[in-house]
Amino acid sequence: MEPRTDVDRRNFLRLAGGTVAVGAASLAGAALAGSAAASTLAPATTAAATGRVLVPPGQIGIQLYSIRDKVSSLGFRAVFERLSAMGYAEVEFAGYTQNQVGPITPQEIRQLLDDNGLHAVGSHRGIGDFVNNIELELDIAQILGMEHVGTANAPTADRTIAGYLAAAEQFNGFGAAAAARGLKFYQHNHDGEFSFATDNPDVRLYDVFYDNTDPATVFLEMDVYWAFVGQHRYPGFEPVDYIKRNPQRYPLLHLKDGEVNPESTAGYDIVEFGAGDLPFTEFLSALAGGGKRHGIWEQDNAASKPAPGFPVDSFGNAQRSYVEIRSLRRS
Repeated sequence: MEPRTDVDRRNFLRLAGGTVAVGAASLAGAALAGSAAASTLAPATTAAATGRVLVPPGQIGIQLYSIRDKVSSLGFRAVFERLSAMGYAEVEFAGYTQNQVGPITPQEIRQLLDDNGLHAVGSHRGIGDFVNNIELELDIAQILGMEHVGTANAPTADRTIAGYLAAAEQFNGFGAAAAARGLKFYQHNHDGEFSFATDNPDVRLYDVFYDNTDPATVFLEMDVYWAFVGQHRYPGFEPVDYIKRNPQRYPLLHLKDGEVNPESTAGYDIVEFGAGDLPFTEFLSALAGGGKRHGIWEQDNAASKPAPGFPVDSFGNAQRSYVEIRSLRRS
């Protein structure tokens, strides 16, 4: 990372006193607070950024779980309008309901995506959803125009070698079914997958899953934050090395930032992107084939934890995080 640049940019945003967007295209039609300050941000950010971009703007996405409060209270239409105005190009779903706003069909969601120039890059569904009716899940994924569909569940709660081998076989079945429909099935990690087997403390469970799933049909979405938490709790690996072993297996990355917290058993606290300590510039710069992965911002606590100096508002977190991700340049 480039701490001084990030601190200076954060200070500028605080002085500007509001939510910001990047560039005239992002501002068009957006009813956002602090629009006057936003108009001065783009030149400052551009001047500070040099080198090749690490996440191309057309592949910056958002996991909708981050702003689930807005989806629930405002609905997909209002949310997609705001995300498009911020500059996001892609969304990853965490369900297809909008609670307080009322029912909506996948076809209606797809129309709203198209209306706002957004692309559905993937979706997190429960393992049970695929066990119970995988064809329905794949139908919805195709209606929404996804290339990927997957789960944020651990492969299994059975942390034995046999348990993970059985899970790998099950995921191979999911992957084959998705591939038959032209889709890529993926699994999103938390930290527990990097723990060691309960029946063999020398075997890392993620290795069992990685080595026994078909790399042609079972893909992986690395949540960078949880991988670093896994490294803290279960040391002995570098998160980026898994991607470097087979870059094609990782079409999606969760760009979730963390601030070091020695008092936490996790080693980090989840924070807004750019406000933390995870080495995203170095991490992404170490990967060959830049621009071939989708960078998806996620912040589990965005509805309750803004960056210091900002009001609680998950839209604000989303917009500032877009600015930070967009500014990442190869080291």
